[in-house]
Amino acid sequence: MRNLLLIVATSVVAASSSAQTTLTADDIIARYIKTVGGADKIQSIKTLRRTGKYIGDGGFEAIVVQESTRPNRVREEFTIQGMTGINAYDGSNGWKIDPFQGKKDAEALSEEELRGIVEDSDFDEPLIDYKAKGNKVEVVGMDQIEGTDVYKLKVTLKSGDTRYYYMDTDSYVPIKYDTKRIIRGTPQETETTLGDYKQVGGWYLPFSMETRQKGSSGSGKIALDKIEFNVPIDTTRYSRPKPPAGGGSL
Repeated sequence: MRNLLLIVATSVVAASSSAQTTLTADDIIARYIKTVGGADKIQSIKTLRRTGKYIGDGGFEAIVVQESTRPNRVREEFTIQGMTGINAYDGSNGWKIDPFQGKKDAEALSEEELRGIVEDSDFDEPLIDYKAKGNKVEVVGMDQIEGTDVYKLKVTLKSGDTRYYYMDTDSYVPIKYDTKRIIRGTPQETETTLGDYKQVGGWYLPFSMETRQKGSSGSGKIALDKIEFNVPIDTTRYSRPKPPAGGGSL
């Protein structure tokens, strides 16, 4: 009898595990979209302005502001001691102003910087409408993140970078993603933990994002104070400013 009970219990566990893993990537993404507000709510939001703090090792802090306009315009500001660095993408071109390197005029982003900001410019993030964006998503199994059961999705971005999303099996929202990319011929891996989800215009978004290089003890965290939606944003803010007349020379 004891052996029979053991066989039955093992079969039930295996069946339960099999039932969980038979969900397709599209099933999981559909449940995720429903949980965070639904496609209609998400599509009704045309602009976002995120404001908060970047907190690094040793108590280092900076004010961060990110403005986004659907479908793929973004401007990111990083302010320390009265100086503001800017990275921006207007849907076609990326540029930056880096006063921390003594540069006051706008210049083009490097190839690596451009690839990063193009990913940041995705208003809905890579999972939503992933096929239309040229991304590929597949279920690669199940895992645990700090005791929470998760579905593991492999996302191959159009850029060629790879992300692994860990989706909570109860809520279906991502609680973490790992990014793998090649920088100057060297593989680099980062892990980003997402949390503190709050409703913004009917769409639940993370207000906390902590990123670290894989295997490193150091990390950088963005803690948002607020996210405003459908605020008016002048689209010229995404465009590269023209240099001063005469090139600034005397």
